[in-house]
Amino acid sequence: MSNWKIPPDGGHLDKPSGIYLQNMTWKEVEQRLKDNDIIIIPVGATEAHGPHACLGEDTFLVCRMAEAVAQRTGCTVAQPVWYGSHPYHHVGMPGTIIVPEEIFCGQLKAIMAGLWNMGFRKQILLNGHGQEYVIPTAIHQFAKTFQVPGIFINLNWYHAIQEHFKTKDQGGPYETPFIHADEVETSWSLALFPEYIHMEDVVDTVPRGYLPDGHIDKAGNLLHRAIAWYGQVGCGPMEIAAYKPGVVGKAGAAKAEKAIPGVIALLDYMVKLHDDIKKTFPPGKLPPTEEVTMRPKEEIEAVIKGPFAPGGRSIYSLHWPF
Repeated sequence: MSNWKIPPDGGHLDKPSGIYLQNMTWKEVEQRLKDNDIIIIPVGATEAHGPHACLGEDTFLVCRMAEAVAQRTGCTVAQPVWYGSHPYHHVGMPGTIIVPEEIFCGQLKAIMAGLWNMGFRKQILLNGHGQEYVIPTAIHQFAKTFQVPGIFINLNWYHAIQEHFKTKDQGGPYETPFIHADEVETSWSLALFPEYIHMEDVVDTVPRGYLPDGHIDKAGNLLHRAIAWYGQVGCGPMEIAAYKPGVVGKAGAAKAEKAIPGVIALLDYMVKLHDDIKKTFPPGKLPPTEEVTMRPKEEIEAVIKGPFAPGGRSIYSLHWPF
C-alpha cells in the first residue's frame, strides 16, 4: 500500500495552503501554471444523507480526495460545485437541492471556460454524486461550443476502483452493495472525514424495487447489470415516499476500515492519472490543434496565447453567450 495518511489532513477549503485556486493570488496562480497546469474540479451535491451524515457528504468526499492528491502532486483544486443534478427519484426530498440539468451543464461549461482562459487547460471533473450521466454532456457541450485543445476528463471516483466495492459473498468487506448514505458511502466518509459523521444517530432502511432483483443496477452501476440505475423511472419508489430518513441501505454496518483499502487504491490511481497527463502534456503543452479542433489555425493560436499575450485573445471571443 502507498504511504497515505487516512483520514487525510483535510479541511483546506478556507486555508492558504496552496491547494485551492480561489485561495491563491493571481501571482501565485501564474507561478503554479508554470509548474503544473492540471486542475481538479470537485463536483458534488447538497443532498439528504440520513440523520448521521452531513448534507455535503458527496462534496466532502471528492474534496478530501482532491486535496490529498494535490498535496502529493502539486496540482491545483478548484473550490467545489456544491449543488448538483439529481435523478427523478430524488425530487421532493428535504435536504436535497436539485439543479435542472440544463443549468447544471451550463454552470460546468462556464467553469471550464473560465479555467481554460486563465491557463488551466487540463481539467479533471471529479464527481462525487449520482450525476455521472449528466457531466459528460456538459464536457461535450463545452467542446462543441469552443473547440479548444485541452484535456477534459470526467472521473467518477467509484468507477476507478470497482473491485473495492465487493460484498462479503464476492470476497469483499461489505455486507450490502453500494446505494446511498449506506454502509459503503458512510464507511468512505468515516475514512475521509469522520468529524462530520455521527454514528450514534444512524438508521437503516431496506432497499426495494418493484421488479425481481437482477435487472436494475445500483449506485455507480457497479454490479454491471443490463439496465443502469439511471436508465429507468418507475421501477422503484421515490426517496420521499420509501426512504424518509434519507438512507437507502444498512448505514449502521459502516466502518472506516472497510473503506481504507479502496481509498488508498483510489488515491494511487488519481496520482497515476495526474502523472500520466503531466508526462504526456507537460505544463503549456496541449494536444495537437490540427487533430482536435476544426477552427482556423490563426484563430485557435490566438486564444491559446491568452488575452494578455501580444496577439492573444480570450476564449470568450470564440463564443458568447454560450
